[in-house]
Amino acid sequence: MARKKTAPQTSALASGSVSTGLFMMFAAVMISPIIDIFAKLAITAVPAIEISAARFLIQSLAAVPFLIMRPHLFSMSWHSTGFHIIRGGILALSMISFVATLEFMEVADAIAIFFVEPIILTILSSIILKEAIGWRRYTACAVGFFGALLVIQPSFAEVGYVALLPVLSAFCIAIFAILTRIGSQKEDPWSMQLQSGMWGFLFCALPMLFSDMFGMPAVAFTSVDTTILLYLLGVGVSATLSGILGVYAYRAAPASMLAPLQYLEIVSATIFGWLVFNHFPDAIKWLGIAIIVASGLYIIWRERRFASKPVSNVETTPLTP
Repeated sequence: MARKKTAPQTSALASGSVSTGLFMMFAAVMISPIIDIFAKLAITAVPAIEISAARFLIQSLAAVPFLIMRPHLFSMSWHSTGFHIIRGGILALSMISFVATLEFMEVADAIAIFFVEPIILTILSSIILKEAIGWRRYTACAVGFFGALLVIQPSFAEVGYVALLPVLSAFCIAIFAILTRIGSQKEDPWSMQLQSGMWGFLFCALPMLFSDMFGMPAVAFTSVDTTILLYLLGVGVSATLSGILGVYAYRAAPASMLAPLQYLEIVSATIFGWLVFNHFPDAIKWLGIAIIVASGLYIIWRERRFASKPVSNVETTPLTP
């Protein structure tokens, strides 16, 4: 009889945990485009690499208190420094590529193109991790890329090859996610986040520090006024909030259940882009966005149905552009 009484309570707790996770992920994807709104405002005065450095620095500092409370986590990560250096470099390249895009493209367009990342991840997982991917998911990937082309084509006509930078950013994040999946089997997500942010910051800071020596004025550190400083703080703080919410969302609910909510970021990005920059995607871009979202959701559904390992990880949300 005791078991019969406790089972509903356990079920209720599980249900409450999932609901909390869904709410946290919803909040995370609503906040996430604010990162890019602040970055687009700041890109008019400072280079993309400096904006990226500010984000990585603030996110790394935010992770420190959690590790101070659990100092044993340091010993879980430093033995694999080379692994984290690679992850940090890939993450830095992704962030810089995406932020540089925002100087020429609208936030919603760039994010829509970036959301080919789950499609790229599906393909890379089959190649690198040898995961079984059926013809249906490959077809969905092809359809998703077609949708991306509908967004890229008019943007390409407007800004040229810059329109391909979100694809490069998505490719880097897909590789980063695979490395994260490998490393997360042994390490705590907070420890991994600290090292990702720390190495990402160094990859951004070093070129700025030695820009004069190597003749790279485009990446030189630029002094900022109070307004731009607030924009940089906005990038870092909103990224940290979105990241922390994402970490705890994935701890409270299954990744396969949370992953579809990430596509709401396109909606929130469109809303913020309209409110701040008075930009709204045209009909062709909306068609492309709809195709990207539909193909991505189909891939997630197929993976969930066949109990594949979810494409998302506890750390992919905090550190994506």
